[in-house]
Amino acid sequence: MATVILVRHGRTTANASGVLAGRMDGVLLDDVGREQAARTADRLAVVPLVGVVSSPLERCRETAGYIIERQEAAPATPVEEGITECDYGEWQGRTLTDLGGEKLWSMVQSQPSAAVFPGGESMLAMQSRSVSAVRRLDVAFEAEHGPGAVWVAVSHGDIIKSILADAYGMHLDLFQRISVGPASVSIVRYGPDRPDVIATNTDSGDLSWLRSQPAAGDAPVGGGAGPGTAERS
Repeated sequence: MATVILVRHGRTTANASGVLAGRMDGVLLDDVGREQAARTADRLAVVPLVGVVSSPLERCRETAGYIIERQEAAPATPVEEGITECDYGEWQGRTLTDLGGEKLWSMVQSQPSAAVFPGGESMLAMQSRSVSAVRRLDVAFEAEHGPGAVWVAVSHGDIIKSILADAYGMHLDLFQRISVGPASVSIVRYGPDRPDVIATNTDSGDLSWLRSQPAAGDAPVGGGAGPGTAERS
């Protein structure tokens, strides 16, 4: 099975100032965000990636650029609209402090499956199109490069949280329990029977074990021996 590495963009000027950037133009990584992106790119440099797919927004393309620069071979670098940021509509550009006073805020926190942003999209639609895009791309990369293919999707916090919730089999109403920090790495394999969530929200650690893919099979009873070791299938 192929492996998708979900990478959130590094910290931006909007993140640092508490503004919900949404799909605004001109939102770039700040100095901290560039350091975070470089660190993540260094972690991924040991993994031969077949593709680095990015949201079309600038902060994701910047982050993807760091990853691509540190690859020995040139991976495919498509831009994917399906993993772009949520359309927050009239909430876009406002501060989180201000938004905390809106009635919709509590629904976003506790029942996001029912939340529809004024003038924007619903969180359920956000999850549907992002999960569909990642699963479609995963199938395509595996078909072209084989079951050992490893690829990266560079996207946004709520997008990655919704993808992970789907992979965990969690209702979207529980997705706020998942944390996805700037430039963090989460790892999912979509197996024939179910997704396998390998890691979430990591910002350090060796990833060289991803060069050797285990054979697809049943989940190891008792938890198994961990990455980089053979499992009984």
